[in-house]
Amino acid sequence: MRQARLIPVLAAASLAAILDACLIGTTPMGPVRFLSALIGAGPAGDQIVIWEIRMPRAIAAFIVGGALGLCGAALQGLLRNPLAEPGILGVSATATLGATLALFYGAAAIAPVAVPLAAIAGALLSTAFLAAAAMRISSVVTLILIGVGLSSFTGALMALLLNLAPNPFTLSDLISWSLGSVANRSFDDILRVLPFFAIGGGLIVWSARPLSALTLGEEAAHGLGVDLKRTRAFIIAGTGLVAGAAVSLAGAIGFVGIVAPHLVRPLVKYDPARTLIPSALLGGIILVLADIGVRLIPSPSELRLGVVAALIGAPAFVWIAMQRRASHD
Repeated sequence: MRQARLIPVLAAASLAAILDACLIGTTPMGPVRFLSALIGAGPAGDQIVIWEIRMPRAIAAFIVGGALGLCGAALQGLLRNPLAEPGILGVSATATLGATLALFYGAAAIAPVAVPLAAIAGALLSTAFLAAAAMRISSVVTLILIGVGLSSFTGALMALLLNLAPNPFTLSDLISWSLGSVANRSFDDILRVLPFFAIGGGLIVWSARPLSALTLGEEAAHGLGVDLKRTRAFIIAGTGLVAGAAVSLAGAIGFVGIVAPHLVRPLVKYDPARTLIPSALLGGIILVLADIGVRLIPSPSELRLGVVAALIGAPAFVWIAMQRRASHD
């Protein structure tokens, strides 16, 4: 596929995936019935299903998947590491910890914006720490191990919060955030975090061209006029804002940020700048389709989206890591 066609094709596929998410469910809805509900001409029950349940859920899944795909592509370009991704490096885990701390101490009940702000603060701290570590070490394996250690430590703190939960309702909320889901999301929830997505995404896209120069190495990129400090700052801030907003909307969902860029990269001749937007679109498609599967899989209670994403993404991560190892042997 030519690069000029890639984004339009993925954009069309994105619309198709969101449309499918609105049509498919425990009660299937045909196109005519869907359009009637969409324009407010159908039964009140159909309008509620589309506008208050399926449409917000599909859009939330697409935004979160797109955010994770964009962050994964940006981190991989910045760190020059195809295994970098918010979930693998602990960014999503620290963002989840921030969000659950806001829930644990009741800040979310006082101000709903406290959850996204706390999640973004956690993501920014971990991303800045990883960027500082990446400047001091040259080993990709070491950086991954640092990310795994960060995730493990954050997981231990999450377990501590679960043990200290004062009542079953708080415990249920904490578990929901740690497993990841876009169920019961509303347009108000989406609008609350949309500014963070927009600002963070803008910072990442603004840094696209310097990412391409970084493939030549930091010295060569500096010789080409790239401001390395500004590029790192923009990517760190952008990733923290976007990943934190994604976690505040859907909880912890991993591996989308590594799978989507890996699939896109060969189609754009391994150019980090051209990987960003297609990775975001493909990440959104992947998560919308995964959420459709979550709704259709027969089970006593609905499976969590983060669990399904991990079941699919973890084997993909192992396969990508094995391919990378084989190419270096």
